[in-house]
Amino acid sequence: MANKNIFKVDGEYIELMALLKAVGIAQTGGHAKIIVDEGNILRNGEVELRRRAKCRKGDEIQVNQDIFTLI
Repeated sequence: MANKNIFKVDGEYIELMALLKAVGIAQTGGHAKIIVDEGNILRNGEVELRRRAKCRKGDEIQVNQDIFTLI
């Protein structure tokens, strides 16, 4: 069972690594890089390998059993 969460984006977008740190998935930037590089991120159902991908309102980011809907 997935854990669904809402994340409010301030501004136009948030970079993927910053999002991982903001929601507590990654403790550091280095940890965030590892998570992305290992292919553990789904963005709108597709594997996202770009560390600095611009995540925008309406995107759904999944990390393991955690799903974050950006508003």
